[in-house]
Amino acid sequence: MPKFAANLTMLYNEVDFLDRFAAAAEGGFKGVEYLFPYAYPKEQLAERLHQHGVKQVLHNLPAGDWAAGERGIACQPDRIGEFQDGVGKAIDYARALGCGQVNCLAGIAPAGVDREKVRGTFVANLRFAAEKLGAAGIKLLIEPVNTYDIPGFWLSRTQQALDVIRDVGSNNLHLQYDIYHMQRMEGELANTIKAHLPQIAHLQLADNPGRNEPGTGEINYRFLFGFIDSIGYEGWIGCEYKPKGKTIDGLGWRAAHGV
Repeated sequence: MPKFAANLTMLYNEVDFLDRFAAAAEGGFKGVEYLFPYAYPKEQLAERLHQHGVKQVLHNLPAGDWAAGERGIACQPDRIGEFQDGVGKAIDYARALGCGQVNCLAGIAPAGVDREKVRGTFVANLRFAAEKLGAAGIKLLIEPVNTYDIPGFWLSRTQQALDVIRDVGSNNLHLQYDIYHMQRMEGELANTIKAHLPQIAHLQLADNPGRNEPGTGEINYRFLFGFIDSIGYEGWIGCEYKPKGKTIDGLGWRAAHGV
C-alpha cells in the first residue's frame, strides 16, 4: 500500500502554515513534506511534528530567493559558496526534524554561461552535498522539473538526472521522480519508474493538466498506484498538488483510487 505524505506548501492553504501539521494528521496523513523549513525555528517545527504524530519525509536545500522567482542555485557558478552554506543549514534542520532525505533543486540555467560550465557546477555542488549529507546520515535527491511550469529549469528529464547521478559518482545521490513533471516532459510513467526503481528514493504526484488531485486529469492513477505497489516501491509519495477547492473536500481521491 502506498505511503502518502501531505505537501504542506501546496495543501491546507486554508490555514496558517504551522496549523497544517494538525490538518494533515486529521486528514489521515502519516507523513509531511514541504519546500523549505527555514522561515521557522527548527525547534518549533519539530514540536509540531511530535505533537501531531507525523513524520517529516522531505524538504529542499535552500534555493535562493524563491519570492523573487529563483528556483534553485545549484547550477549557478557564481553562487557556490552560498550553496555550500545552504548544505550546512539543511543538515541542521534535517537532523532536528528527523528528516532522512533532502532534495536539491538545480535551478534555472543562468543566461550567457557556457552549458558545460553550468553542468560542471551542478555536478561539483552535488559531490560536495552528497558527502556532507551522507556523513550526517541524510540522503541527497535531485528532481527533474518540467520546463512548461518553470521555463529554463536546468534539470528536466529522467535520463539527464541519471547521467548526472552517474557522473557525481556518489552512493548518496538519488532520484526524486515527480509523476506530474515527468508526465509533462516524457510520459511513459510506469516503465520509467520500474526501470529506475533502484535509483528512486521519493515519488511525488499531481494530475495533468492543472496539477490538481489524482482523478482530475489524464493520468491513470488507479493503475499507477497498483503498479507502484506491485514492483515493490517502499518509499513515500508526496502529494504535491494544488487542490481544486478546499483541501479536505478533495481528499476523496484516495478512496476513489483504492488507497
